Amino acid sequence: MPIPTDPAVLLVAGVVLVALVVLVLLWRRAVRRAKRLALRLAAAERRAAELAVADADHGGRLKIVRELHDVAVHRVSAMIAQADGARYAGATDPSAAVRAAQTIAETGRTTLADLRRVMTLVREGEADAAPQPALRSTRELFRLMREAGLQVEYEETGEPYALESGAELTVYRILQEAMSNALKHGGDGTRVRVGLTWTGSGLALRVEDDGFRAAVLRRGLPQETADAELAYGVEEDVRALTQQVAGPGIDDMRARAELYGGTLTVTETPGVGFGISAAFPTIRFHNGVHGVDLGAR
Repeated sequence: MPIPTDPAVLLVAGVVLVALVVLVLLWRRAVRRAKRLALRLAAAERRAAELAVADADHGGRLKIVRELHDVAVHRVSAMIAQADGARYAGATDPSAAVRAAQTIAETGRTTLADLRRVMTLVREGEADAAPQPALRSTRELFRLMREAGLQVEYEETGEPYALESGAELTVYRILQEAMSNALKHGGDGTRVRVGLTWTGSGLALRVEDDGFRAAVLRRGLPQETADAELAYGVEEDVRALTQQVAGPGIDDMRARAELYGGTLTVTETPGVGFGISAAFPTIRFHNGVHGVDLGAR
């Protein structure tokens, strides 16, 4: 078969060949990208499953600790009332003071047993999870989240200081859960802005994501359709300002924050994503039980 020599035919053949080469390269690139994404998603799912198991176990212990703590507080209050009564009754009836002292001793022994159970649960939790992560390991957390597909931006202001280990773990877990939620709902390409603000005795944590927007754009919809899904009005603004965002992960973060005198707030930005704020006014000196300012002693 004679080889074509017509310049037009050769040009068309060259264009077709180049197009085929480009298509092959694009296909290979897409395959590699799909494999990388699959690996990221698999790793993220494994980490999410591990976190879910750990949090479920921790949540169970946390519930028991809170219940025992409430009982102990009630009993100590009763002991104080009994001691006050014995002080007044002892002036006229010494035997009443003796009886009150016996009751106080029995209540004290029972309360001490409950507090020892609390410490056993805490130590078991620490042993199961050891070594515990700390704020100094947030860079590793950011690296893992970036590998999973998040685009993490981090800013820290104020003068950092050492925290009690339990307080440090609390802040780390809230940060970890907030970023895991952003990855779960937004997926690959979600932007997350993390901010830590240190004050004299407090710490504020803020995590903002554009997970809703990222999830819509990742679907490859026509621009007009995507804009329609991302659009919002007064009704959405009102709902975002008034709704109470809840869920197991959020409830766990809120419980963690409350242990160290903190508050947790979850807000929605319509068409964009969510923001999680945790404020710890006295975390530098908080002991995780009753909020006594140890720095004032």
